Amino acid sequence: MLFMLIERFEHHDMRRVYAHLTRAGRGMPAGLDYLGSWVEVGSARCFQLMQCDDLALLQQWSLHWQGSGMHFECVPVLEGALAAQLMARHGDKNDLPAAS
Repeated sequence: MLFMLIERFEHHDMRRVYAHLTRAGRGMPAGLDYLGSWVEVGSARCFQLMQCDDLALLQQWSLHWQGSGMHFECVPVLEGALAAQLMARHGDKNDLPAAS
């Protein structure tokens, strides 16, 4: 399953987060795959795309970042092509299956 992590840096300060990265590493448990990241112009947020089948791995990763100066939101996402296929199968219905 894919997840978009929306990281918000306290006081728009990425230095504390990058210091944690340098000191403690990324903290990625086996089975949690980092696919890419994008930093908002202005350095207020970072968007990371992750993939895993076990949500406990995502929780383990989030605990690694406690106290780093970053807070994040985890949003389950679908690739656009898959969402389009689901919409085509559901016809006029306006509801996609909920994430499990």
